[in-house]
Amino acid sequence: MPTVDTGTATAAALAVEDRSLAHNYSPLPVVIASGSGATVTDVDGKEYLDGLAAYSAVNFGHGNPRLLDAARAQLDRVTLTSRAFVNDRLGPFASALAELTGTDMVLPMNTGAEAVESAIKVSRAWGYRVKGVPAEHATIIVASGNFHGRTTTIISFSDDPSARDDFGPYTPGFRTVPYGDAEALRAAMDETVVAVLLEPIQGEGGVVIPPESYLPSVRAICDEFGALFVADEIQSGLGRTGHTLAVSRVGVRPDLITLGKALGGGIVPVSAVVGSREVLGVLRPGEHGSTFGGNPLAAAVGSEVVAMLAEGTFQQRALDGEPLLRGLLEDLVGHGVVAHRVAGLWAGIDIDPAIGTGKEIAKAMAARGVLVKDTHGSTIRFAPPLVVTDDEIAMAIGVLGEVLRDRS
Repeated sequence: MPTVDTGTATAAALAVEDRSLAHNYSPLPVVIASGSGATVTDVDGKEYLDGLAAYSAVNFGHGNPRLLDAARAQLDRVTLTSRAFVNDRLGPFASALAELTGTDMVLPMNTGAEAVESAIKVSRAWGYRVKGVPAEHATIIVASGNFHGRTTTIISFSDDPSARDDFGPYTPGFRTVPYGDAEALRAAMDETVVAVLLEPIQGEGGVVIPPESYLPSVRAICDEFGALFVADEIQSGLGRTGHTLAVSRVGVRPDLITLGKALGGGIVPVSAVVGSREVLGVLRPGEHGSTFGGNPLAAAVGSEVVAMLAEGTFQQRALDGEPLLRGLLEDLVGHGVVAHRVAGLWAGIDIDPAIGTGKEIAKAMAARGVLVKDTHGSTIRFAPPLVVTDDEIAMAIGVLGEVLRDRS
């Protein structure tokens, strides 16, 4: 891969963005113009390995021909009807997604945050209408270090100051416990708890993987206290960890699962809440909805995503690539890497703070043709499209090693 310098076209594009966009992001100085498979090319013609895959939204690679064909075919038919009418693509999509995830029903939305908001509303309605919690007293337990989106309700139970500070007043009804601590969860349970909302693996937190016994314990505790277990699989789901759902790694079945990102194949925003009929069935007409949720274009692309996942190829690719990724990172421990966590083709890599922040390491890697994302100080995340080759994985981690050596 060529060495990256900020070329003329890149500098011009960055200037326009800086002038015209609200500064709610601080991106790397790379302006992507095209992509194919696991690589992207910037406006100056420089090529990079994509080590983020848009937070797993591009699990199937840039420009996946099957997904593009599905989108193009639907573009020539109809793209939006709203849910005021029935379109011919949504029902088959929902049926296939329910079968893939082993659930009964699907509530289609657009973004991951919308899916989480929907799950919160459904959990509260279930708590009042089925469990019998007194009105306005429903409690949802969440975990420290969580990331479920940035709406005002969701940031109300975030402990990330950059997401939360100066955006109050905050929505009540949430209780936070330490992630990975089943006994702390048990101690927080009471008759008002309608749901426990957790990420099976915390993505934004740095690919934090809980103890193997944790999720089964969460399931048992929810059953004991008559509460729903809601798993946020927006980043961890749909192949990233080597399984269709990350909860399958430990054999757990939640009551509700939120899906997004990869569900739209990197083409259109598609999200959903999937779960049991007993829980999703509490919704009544008019109580929740979305103009774009379940639109024909989204359903057409989502159906092809489901068909691809049903074949199991992408899950297997993540499983096959995991030992290589883990081994390469293990070789860097003590050489600039303090610790790493790997699940499928998903890694959180803790850099020695004396060497640099995560953002500094990400910038240095971008200069050598590999794009990754920092989080929480000196941690970086590596989550390439699942079509990445072994040689590309080795190249990316090799670049990380070069950066660490040069800065040591």
